Amino acid sequence: MKVDGRCLCGFISYMAEVDPEQAQVCHCTDCQVLSSSAFRHTVPARHGTFKLLTGELKIYVKTAESGNRRALAFCPSCGTSIYSAPVEGSARDTYFGLRVGPLAQRDQLPPKSHCWTRSRQHWVTDLATLPEVEKE
Repeated sequence: MKVDGRCLCGFISYMAEVDPEQAQVCHCTDCQVLSSSAFRHTVPARHGTFKLLTGELKIYVKTAESGNRRALAFCPSCGTSIYSAPVEGSARDTYFGLRVGPLAQRDQLPPKSHCWTRSRQHWVTDLATLPEVEKE
């Protein structure tokens, strides 16, 4: 599936190809902090398909609990998180995870699995039972 995305301010735009069956929610503590939420929704880009169309990404390299180093890309203007990828030259990990939120096709990418559930916030499973307000 072809997808396209942009950051909140519009400085960054990009495209890629993904497999919707691989969309997942990550509950690791890094994703909780980086997303300012309880989890992060990602989908892997097919190898070599990510193409930055406009702007220039800011990269932050994070070393995970496993020792694995990840390049975290975001918009330098508005801070929108775009992807997580192996650090250049690293052969250990090839997962290139697009953040689903900035994708125009986010409604077509429901999560198919959860990972790092040992770190999941206990209240996440109760979200469907909370009162709802359709619009503020």
